[in-house]
Amino acid sequence: MMDKRGGVEGQAVHPGKYARVERERRFLLAEPPAPSAVTVSRVINDRYVTGTRLRLRRADFSDGRCELKLTQKVPISQRGAIQGLITNTYLSPAEYDVIASLPASLLSKTRFSVPPLGVDVFDGYLQGLVLAEAEFTTDDEAQSFIPPVECVAEVTDDTRFTGGCLIQASRHELLGWLAEYGLHPDASYQHAPCHPESPRRPFR
Repeated sequence: MMDKRGGVEGQAVHPGKYARVERERRFLLAEPPAPSAVTVSRVINDRYVTGTRLRLRRADFSDGRCELKLTQKVPISQRGAIQGLITNTYLSPAEYDVIASLPASLLSKTRFSVPPLGVDVFDGYLQGLVLAEAEFTTDDEAQSFIPPVECVAEVTDDTRFTGGCLIQASRHELLGWLAEYGLHPDASYQHAPCHPESPRRPFR
């Protein structure tokens, strides 16, 4: 019988009835995608609940839809596309409001779907960070994936570019990390969240 929870033991990840293995590769981009390449966009506001492995997400889509979701991520410390286990629960507005009252660290970004990638353009003190993700259902798919030429560098194994680390980073630290990969966005920033119907202009 399948364990409903799944589990992480050493370097092994075991999916459960509700938890699935998360396979993902991450890449840095020098600028946001061209608007003509975007199929769907949404503004994402994440709340990383203090002292837990829980992330509360509100995603407002460009077509007017709103998605509310609670996610638990159980990471694994190994190199490669397997990130660990992930469990998602979709919420009603009332359920979302209850959990949103808990102490949390906030992260905001706009996600652009540019198949086969989801491209995140970050707001606030993370402005200038453009991070692309590709998700896979099998190890073979992950290993054989060839990233588009727009990808400057792969950071799948650089945990600094995970949400759990980014919420703790300073602006100065982010700029230093990007400089290691040859990226030098404007050192100043203004907090101006991007509306999903108006994709940001590329950084020049």
